[in-house]
Amino acid sequence: MGVPAFFRWLSRKYPSIIVNCVEEKAKECNGVKVPIDTSKPNPNEVEFDNLYLDMNGIIHPCTHPEDKPAPKNEDEMMVAIFEYIDRIFNIVRPRRLLYMAIDGVAPRAKMNQQRSRRFRASKEGMEAAEEKQKIRQEILAKGGILPPEEVKERFDSNCITPGTEFMDNLAKCLRYYVADRLNSDPGWKNLTVILSDASAPGEGEHKIMDYIRRQRAQPNHDPNTHHCLCGADATHEPNFTIIREEFKPNKPKPCGLCNQMGHEVKDCQGLPREKQGKHDQFADSLPIAEQEFIFIRLCVLREYLERELTMASLPFTFDFERSVDDWVFMCFFVGNDFLPHLPSLEIREGAIDRLVNIYKNVVHKTGGYLTESGFVNLQRVQMIMLAVGEVEDSIFKKRKDDDDNFKRRQKEKRKRMKRDQPSFIPSGQFFFQALGNRSSPQAISNPRQAAFEMRMHDRQNSTTSSSPNTSLTSDGSPSLAGGIKRKAEDSDSEPEPEDNIRLWETGWKQRYYKNKFDVDASDEKFRRKVVQSYVEGLCWVLRYYYQGCASCFFYYPFHYAPFASDFEGIADFFSDFEKGSKPFKPLEQLMGVFPAASGNFLPPTWRKLMTDPESSIIDFYPEDFAIDLNGKKYAWQGVALLPFVFLRRLRAALEEVYPDLTPEESRRNSLGGDVLFVGKHHPLCDFIVEQYKTKNTEPVDIPPELCYGIQGKLTLNENAVLPDQTVESPVPMLRDLAQNSAVSISFKDPQFDEDFVFKAIVLPGAKKPAPVLKPGDWEKTNNDGRPWRPQLGFNRDRKPVHLDQSAFRTLGHTMPRERGMPGMYANAVPLGTYGSPYARPLLSGQQQIPKLLSNLRPQESWRGPTPLFQQTPQRTAGAAPLLAWNRMLQSQNQYQPSQYQGLGGPMNYPQRPEDRMDRGRQV
Repeated sequence: MGVPAFFRWLSRKYPSIIVNCVEEKAKECNGVKVPIDTSKPNPNEVEFDNLYLDMNGIIHPCTHPEDKPAPKNEDEMMVAIFEYIDRIFNIVRPRRLLYMAIDGVAPRAKMNQQRSRRFRASKEGMEAAEEKQKIRQEILAKGGILPPEEVKERFDSNCITPGTEFMDNLAKCLRYYVADRLNSDPGWKNLTVILSDASAPGEGEHKIMDYIRRQRAQPNHDPNTHHCLCGADATHEPNFTIIREEFKPNKPKPCGLCNQMGHEVKDCQGLPREKQGKHDQFADSLPIAEQEFIFIRLCVLREYLERELTMASLPFTFDFERSVDDWVFMCFFVGNDFLPHLPSLEIREGAIDRLVNIYKNVVHKTGGYLTESGFVNLQRVQMIMLAVGEVEDSIFKKRKDDDDNFKRRQKEKRKRMKRDQPSFIPSGQFFFQALGNRSSPQAISNPRQAAFEMRMHDRQNSTTSSSPNTSLTSDGSPSLAGGIKRKAEDSDSEPEPEDNIRLWETGWKQRYYKNKFDVDASDEKFRRKVVQSYVEGLCWVLRYYYQGCASCFFYYPFHYAPFASDFEGIADFFSDFEKGSKPFKPLEQLMGVFPAASGNFLPPTWRKLMTDPESSIIDFYPEDFAIDLNGKKYAWQGVALLPFVFLRRLRAALEEVYPDLTPEESRRNSLGGDVLFVGKHHPLCDFIVEQYKTKNTEPVDIPPELCYGIQGKLTLNENAVLPDQTVESPVPMLRDLAQNSAVSISFKDPQFDEDFVFKAIVLPGAKKPAPVLKPGDWEKTNNDGRPWRPQLGFNRDRKPVHLDQSAFRTLGHTMPRERGMPGMYANAVPLGTYGSPYARPLLSGQQQIPKLLSNLRPQESWRGPTPLFQQTPQRTAGAAPLLAWNRMLQSQNQYQPSQYQGLGGPMNYPQRPEDRMDRGRQV
């Protein structure tokens, strides 16, 4: 939904939806990295059918990561993206489909947010570079020590937008990546892969949901398909799971100037780098932990919501699916990618819980549900909104009280910390040393001089603290010139932006409309216009998530939202959207969302329209713009006050420069479609190869029995990957695929009439998953009063491995010390070690403890008995009958893996036993 705090609220309120991913790590044998065999059972004890990747959530952290050094060039970025996909694939291990979707041209309603993000990114990037250079010069002028400045071009993340050369190259690299994995990885053997690159219009997550909607409407769709999405959306499928990175706040980052940890650029002093380890062996290693992944089980969320939304004594039949749709609709009021949130509804203040309570109190009077399959009943929504409007005044006052109480507590905390700090802290050689420090303590040199310096330093501090307004001379004695005024930064109060709205005082609505819209609240016509646009936006957003894009041209034309109390008489505010609208072209979108600083991604004559003072659209590209904090604390939370782009003016200006496009630029400016890939062992492979042999130019239907029930149209692709043809690598560091056996072809989803309505229901034949929640799961603590802890894997009965204290001591003695993580007793002499004067004599047949553990890697030494999910599954007589395509897959010959060229060099997959492939889906 695009709301940063939504997932945090969701995971705290419904904690059992979170499951920590179990990830099998690659092993090394004689210095060679052995790839993971993803054809084996999933270590999470669940088998997924389909995996969907919202690729933009992968591209951004791989191209400009925040917690590790950035890739040096575009080739390293592509390899990082490949590795990220490999890691998610290893965790999920889909058996039928992998769908990769990159953001294409977005609807006009999304361009407001895209434009704000890209203008902000450009402005913040330039300001950060200028501030960094300024601080560098100041530190060097004072004699500070800084490493030499690296001369490299700053990566402009705005290039991750459809129509740029970067996105065109990314599509080529992903086509190569898919072909390589289909040729080499046994886990991809029978997989269908669909790639929807940036040339296909639509946001990545919505292209995925559109695909699922259209497949659900087909007669051959399996209603019990288990989906896994690396993204943020979901649907009315009973088996739907989301995978995402685990959010860990306040991760340490190195300083951008000296590359040392513990401070930011603004606090850098240019001090020499401290020695890391006894021999400085950890100088180039940053304390970076690999990002972990979590599963979000939507079937468990449905259990929570069913308990929370169930209502008795309704004047109409209770329908849980309809109530879930209403819950989703109400979540849009706290914010989404297309509309600003209502002023009175903040998710951090429990706005969703408040809306649910109001909904349960008012729904008895509405006569029915608020929504149905993505269509809104405005008459009923008005009753909910007016009920929120009645408590708006109390919400604003409570917000002010909570804010004042928080500031008071923080002020008291600062005073308490000042009062409780020790009067004397040893410094220099006598300063406290952290236990377990890598470097051993140094011997004290010249202790009398060190003690004298500490006494003088303490005397100076006590003199200063006794008379805070007394200045000191150069020799440390009090000055007779009198006191000086204390600086603002020394005070307890922090400067805050002036709040001219004062929502907690009478007259807040008048001040709000005057400051935000520059009109009087008495201007009823204008207020109705704002409310009408917002109501249309709510209808568009819900339709977008449930039915697809209703109009490519609609957008909300204001920076701020109206009040809930203004939603009066909205039943007739909306009829329907215009039909037949076509999406923008990629270069047109670039002109609509890019600042002038990112104009280098555009053709020269197009770029000139952003900077030429005589340009007819120069007002679309301000060099600077204001950011309204709008009651927030940080700039990134504020509202970027950018002028809106008017489509007619933009296209009129572009008509004059369209003839200047080169053939390559014209190709990048055209709209494309999806591409389907299969390997030589896939049942659909021969069918696709036959289409190329007969050169059939007409679209043909996919035989659903050959592709797990997937339906759609296939068309020959001009740049297809074909068997026995070399696939050239677009990344110089990776090899060409000289013996290719994969094939690709253009794919188009099943088409429906424009008025067709996709029903938001659970499909007939779908089996409801077994209940997961137990009575103790309804609260954040279980029956024993212990704090709630996330589950590991999908089997809640798995018993964690336990080590007693003696085992930890053994590990502390035997773990390798050169890895930078010394054991608990790393500096002690292990008992019984050869050459130790304290070695105990051995009994007959007894071996040294280090010898027992010498062949174990660190991660292996924690592993207990082989869990059930890693043992070969046995077929039982009562097993459920397999679907047609599963029987077909089991009849295939044993897969013989070819030599695999990974990112680290040539590798070979080990031969697997025959019986490991003879298995059905694991439920």
